[in-house]
Amino acid sequence: MNISSVSSGVLQAWLDKEEAVLIDVRERGEYAAQHVSLATLIPLGTVARDTLPNFDGKKLVIHCHSGRRSLSACEKLLLEDASLEVYNLEGGIVEWKRSGHPVVTSGKSTLPLDQQVQLTIGLLLLFFNLMGYVGSPAWFLGTAFMGLGLCFAGLTGFCGLGLLIAKMPWNQCAGRE
Repeated sequence: MNISSVSSGVLQAWLDKEEAVLIDVRERGEYAAQHVSLATLIPLGTVARDTLPNFDGKKLVIHCHSGRRSLSACEKLLLEDASLEVYNLEGGIVEWKRSGHPVVTSGKSTLPLDQQVQLTIGLLLLFFNLMGYVGSPAWFLGTAFMGLGLCFAGLTGFCGLGLLIAKMPWNQCAGRE
C-alpha cells in the first residue's frame, strides 16, 4: 500500500498552490460543526473510488478528526485501486487547528464519532453491570456481547455500532456539503 502522511503545514502549502484535493471522511454532523474550507465531505461509510471528486494531476489527501478514520479510508481506497497515491493528514483536523490553520465553524458542537461510540459502549457496560448486580445475573451477558462486539471491530475494522450512531439525527445535517 502506498499511504503517505502529510503535515498540516505541507497540506496548507499544497492547497494554497491548488496542488491537492482534500477529502473529509468524518460524519455530516462533525463536518457541519467545523471543517477545512476546501475539504469535500465524503463520510467513511460512503468513501469509494467512484465517489471521489476529480483530482487529476493533484495530490489526494484524506482527513478526519484525529487520523484514524482517514487512514481506514486510505486503505479502503487502495484496496479498490492500488495505483492511487493517497496522503493521510497527520493528526486530522485536531492537528490542523492546533497548527493555527483556519476552519469553518457553525457554532454547533458534536462529539467525534469515535468518542460517541466509546461513550455508548461505556454507558452500556455500566448499565449491564449495574443490572447484573441489582437484577438478574443474566444481564451480565450484555457485557459479554459488548466485549465480543469490540473484539470483532478490532479484528475486522467493521464497527456496526459506529455505523448505527453515524445515522443518528445529531450526526446528520441537511444535504451533502
